[in-house]
Amino acid sequence: MPKESHYCQRYSFRQMTMAFFNYSNAPFSIREDIKKEFSGFWRRLAQPGSWWSGADRVAIAKASRSALLCDFCTDRKLALSPYALTGKHTSDNSLKETAVDAVHRIVTDQTRITQAWVDSLPENGLSIEAYVELAGIVVCMFSIDEFHRALGLDLEDLPEPIGGNPSHYRPAQAEFGTGFVPMLPKEGLTGPEESLWPGGRSANVLRALSLVPDALKDWLALSSAQYLAVEEMGNMVRHEDRSINRLQMELIAARVSAINECFY
Repeated sequence: MPKESHYCQRYSFRQMTMAFFNYSNAPFSIREDIKKEFSGFWRRLAQPGSWWSGADRVAIAKASRSALLCDFCTDRKLALSPYALTGKHTSDNSLKETAVDAVHRIVTDQTRITQAWVDSLPENGLSIEAYVELAGIVVCMFSIDEFHRALGLDLEDLPEPIGGNPSHYRPAQAEFGTGFVPMLPKEGLTGPEESLWPGGRSANVLRALSLVPDALKDWLALSSAQYLAVEEMGNMVRHEDRSINRLQMELIAARVSAINECFY
């Protein structure tokens, strides 16, 4: 059950950080900005979002981990069509089956997600807005967990959810036209989203989560630590706080994208 007391009322920042991080056995030193952004994501994950409660958001995070152990997902990955196979996912939380299925597809078989499947979600109880927030949580969770797996570290404990209701905020300028879901336009943002694009720069990879601005902000914060801030993309040489240069970074990114069949 969600605990009503806020983390900041129960722990100091240092206590909370130490509760989530134990990198003493890491084979490499880990930059402080990475630790800071991971800690920030855990705090935000526990809180109510735009379309999900704190308890639901933590349950989505939990489901993203169980997806890698799901027998049905393994069978579906091998099937000629992921939509021809029926079965039940390995899951031990309170999420509805439609939400669990969405999480597991994103983790295990994202390259075969189709517009038709996304369009079918609302009639199965999952709004497009809720789907975008769910996707944002899964992307961030998987990035953090893979970081730990790559270094041979235990996965971090998920936070205790904080009570409260989702805001149901939907940006007025969201529009269909480019991807499977509505997105904010590249130019002319107004109101709360006026400065959403970092440095005024946008791209479809940013716009993909923009139906839920807070989901995009979470992704941007993690990406700036694990990769590069959007404002730094024009630097094609070397960044002082990185151990490898930009060409090496892009070579690794391209190889990982190819292995993951990233069509973007």
